[in-house]
Amino acid sequence: MLACGGTIGGAWTIAALSALDMQRGRAQDPRLRSHLASTPPGVPPLPRLPLLNPGLLRSRSGLAAVTGIAPTGRADADWLQRLADGFSSGGRLPHRDVRMVAYDVRSGKRVALGAPGSPTVSVGEALRASWAIPGWMPPVPVGDRLFVDGGAASTASVDLLTSRDADLVYVIAPMASAPGVRAPGPGGVLEHRLLRRPMSTGLDAEIASARARGTTVIPIRPTARDLAGLGANFMRRSRRAAAFEAAMTTAPGTVRAALSGDTLSGNGTGA
Repeated sequence: MLACGGTIGGAWTIAALSALDMQRGRAQDPRLRSHLASTPPGVPPLPRLPLLNPGLLRSRSGLAAVTGIAPTGRADADWLQRLADGFSSGGRLPHRDVRMVAYDVRSGKRVALGAPGSPTVSVGEALRASWAIPGWMPPVPVGDRLFVDGGAASTASVDLLTSRDADLVYVIAPMASAPGVRAPGPGGVLEHRLLRRPMSTGLDAEIASARARGTTVIPIRPTARDLAGLGANFMRRSRRAAAFEAAMTTAPGTVRAALSGDTLSGNGTGA
């Protein structure tokens, strides 16, 4: 499972997966080169009213509730649509097991797009919905539903898996860390309090529930060393290349520690 993480989180995720050429600008595929060149700016345009759904403050908790009072994002999502169009065949999800999680802000429920019983969507709709960061990117309407990034309600949506889906799950989660681990500096303190701490707590609870059902879950999350190279703003376009190079130095050790079960190795306190 690949969790949410924005521009910088994506760089760390790819480092963890060791996909070197794309992030270092040596991709031969023009579709990938164009996608990286079109990465959105690190500051969004001013959002607009209306708010997504203030009623979520009463019916949901945590980030899922706060998402309801986010204004409507106005950033350009065409760069995601072009990526989807470039790699899809007939506009449909390319594999029956592909899932992209989005959050329906009208019902307050997450949906794994591509799963049986989920709304029929194109690759572009699914990708844009799963990347529709509240207040930043525009929500995606599908029928009478309105979708934003599934990360608004869950870091990695581990709880959507059942014991029939998999008996071993690897969770690569840039926006979650061990308790107390954060990026350095004032920005790291703010990011930790507003996002990383609640997202980490939610992920830990979902992993505990999955393990209680008998599923083996191996979380791979940034350590303090990782976050020192990534920084606190996970949408900062100008930091993408540097964050990737830093992650290529730190992520291998993070992955080794996760696979060995030494989840605290190298984390530091970050408190």
